[in-house]
Amino acid sequence: MKKIKKEELQKIKDQQEKLDRLVKEIGILSTQQHALCHEVGILNQDVQATKIELEKTYGSINIDMSDGSYEEIEEKEAPLKVVENV
Repeated sequence: MKKIKKEELQKIKDQQEKLDRLVKEIGILSTQQHALCHEVGILNQDVQATKIELEKTYGSINIDMSDGSYEEIEEKEAPLKVVENV
């Protein structure tokens, strides 16, 4: 029976073990990424709910995140559009 050298076989085994470990880590990272994306989605919903609550209380405002002060946002009237009949 013919065989490759022990060093060559060990090199192949080491490479395969490393490849298997990396593929497993990619799977773990992918699962973690999915979970984090889900958390971001939930947090975005919470942020939107908070914005709605604040707008009900204070109206349209810009909040300074460093100290909580705010300025009211003045609503501008939409310009009139001229529509020509063709």
